[in-house]
Amino acid sequence: MTRKIISTDRAPAAIGTYSQAVACGNTVYLSGQIPLDPQTMTLVNATIEDEIHQVFRNLRAVCEAAGGSLAGIAKLNVFLTDLGHFARVNEIMAQYFQAPYPARAAIGVASLPRGARIEADGILVLG
Repeated sequence: MTRKIISTDRAPAAIGTYSQAVACGNTVYLSGQIPLDPQTMTLVNATIEDEIHQVFRNLRAVCEAAGGSLAGIAKLNVFLTDLGHFARVNEIMAQYFQAPYPARAAIGVASLPRGARIEADGILVLG
């Protein structure tokens, strides 16, 4: 199966040895997105709400670059440095996703790149 690298300037450029996403057939593996502004590559972190919104905007941009949308995400992983923010993630996620929702995991972690409080990755199915 051929792998296709997905890249867009509407999401932050990779800050390491990875691609924003990789498509294998109609399945797209989305790399983790932290709340970086794609234009300035600075953290959008005035509030946890700002971070959550930016993460979902970044994921949406990569999904669209792959030819899909957030609605096609089958599996979503959310990493939080404070699981106390989980209720806010749910509230804001409802602004970006509609039922039926993707399968999801929420994982508490000690730290994330660049001091972010949230990161999310996922698996997108096209078509």
